[in-house]
Amino acid sequence: MRYTPPKSSFPAGNPIANVLVIITGALAIAVSVVLGFFAFIALSAIILVTAAIIGIRVWWLRRKIDGAAAARRASSEQTNSQSVIEGEYRVVRKGSDEA
Repeated sequence: MRYTPPKSSFPAGNPIANVLVIITGALAIAVSVVLGFFAFIALSAIILVTAAIIGIRVWWLRRKIDGAAAARRASSEQTNSQSVIEGEYRVVRKGSDEA
């Protein structure tokens, strides 16, 4: 028995078949690169939109929380200012009104 090591070239001995295999492989690689590019763009767009939605939501909640804190501060200042009673007074002498 004779042992022949496997060749590293194309199995077909026909040069036309070899050219077709090379063209098919190049087309498959090109299609994979193009599809990969569009998948990357689509995934990037999804991530960008998601980040924008989360950023707007966080901004809205902070604005709402800051508004509520400002309202609480304003109401506490009003409560403190309402505890002081302002008014006019008149001193009445005991002896002058009895007549």
